[in-house]
Amino acid sequence: MIIDFHNHYFPPRYLDAIRSGGSHFRVTTDDDGNPVLHSPGDYNVLVPGHRDLDFRARVLDEVGVDRQVLTFTAPGTSIETPDRAVELSRVINDAFAEDVAAWKGRYTALAHLPMNAPDAAAEEAERVLGELGLPGVMFLSNASGVPLSDDRFLPVWEVLNRHRAVAYIHPTYPVGVEVMEKYMLMPMVGFLMDTTLATASLVYAGVVERHPDITWVLGHLGGAVPYLAERFDRGFEAYPECRERCTVLPSEQLRNFYYDTVNFDPACLRLALEFAGADHIVAGSDYPHMIGSLEKMKSSIAGMPVTDEERAGIYGGNAARILGMG
Repeated sequence: MIIDFHNHYFPPRYLDAIRSGGSHFRVTTDDDGNPVLHSPGDYNVLVPGHRDLDFRARVLDEVGVDRQVLTFTAPGTSIETPDRAVELSRVINDAFAEDVAAWKGRYTALAHLPMNAPDAAAEEAERVLGELGLPGVMFLSNASGVPLSDDRFLPVWEVLNRHRAVAYIHPTYPVGVEVMEKYMLMPMVGFLMDTTLATASLVYAGVVERHPDITWVLGHLGGAVPYLAERFDRGFEAYPECRERCTVLPSEQLRNFYYDTVNFDPACLRLALEFAGADHIVAGSDYPHMIGSLEKMKSSIAGMPVTDEERAGIYGGNAARILGMG
C-alpha cells in the first residue's frame, strides 16, 4: 500500500467562495483555462489535479498510488483578514470531510486552521478533530509572521494534544519574503528554512515537550532539521535561554518527529534515515505542484537502503499507523 502524505488540494467550493466573496489572492486564468492564484513571491497554477478528485484518482491509478492525505497549501487563509480566514477555513474543512467520506478510504485529510485568529483557530481545531473526525491539522510554518510557538497558540496545541492528533508543519512565506521574489527563491529556499525555524522554535519553547500526545510531521524532509539537529543541541548546551522551557535535548525530541520524502535526493534521504529511522519516514510527492512528482516519490523510496519491511512502512505503513487509516 502506498500512501502519499504530502500533496495539495483546492476544494471547488473554496474556489467558488473566493471568486464570489472576495480574496487577497489575485486570481487570473492561464491559456489552458486553469485558475492561477497570485501572492507575493509565489503563484499556484491550479491544474485539474489540484481541484478535481476524479481526475486525481485516475492519475493515482496510473502511477500505482493507493491513497493520499489531502491538505491545503501555502499561504492558505493567512493571506486574508482574520474574519475571512475563519469563514474560508470552515469552507475548506467541510469540503475535506465530505470528500473523505465520499471516497471511502481513497483519501483522508488534514484540516486547515485560521491561525491569524487564534481563538477561532482553537474552536475550529475542536470542530474538525471532533465533529468532522479528521485525524489532524496541517499548520503553516508561521501565522502571518507570528511564530507557532507563541503563547497565543497554546489553546490550539492543547486541543490537538487532547485528541492525540497529527500536527503537520508545512512551510509558508518566511519573514523577509520581499528579498526572495526573484528566481522563485521563496519556495526554493525560504520554505525550507521557515520549516526549520518553526520546528526549532517549537522545541526550544517547550511546546513539543508540553504536548506529548501530538504526533509531529515535517514537510520536505524537515527542511534542514536533520542536518542542523546537532547544532540545536549545541545551542541547548551553550545558551541558558534555550533551556528555559526546553529540558530534553532537541535532537532527542526531533528523532520522534516524522519526515516526509519530498526531497528526492538519495543522500538527503539517507541522512533522514540515519537521523530518525525508517519507521519515522513517510512518503510524499508534493503532487500536483509543478515542483512535485509522484514518480520520483516512488523511485526515490525504491532506492533507499532499507529492508523490504522498512520500505513498506515508508511507502504507507507508517502513515497508516499515525493517521489511523487501517
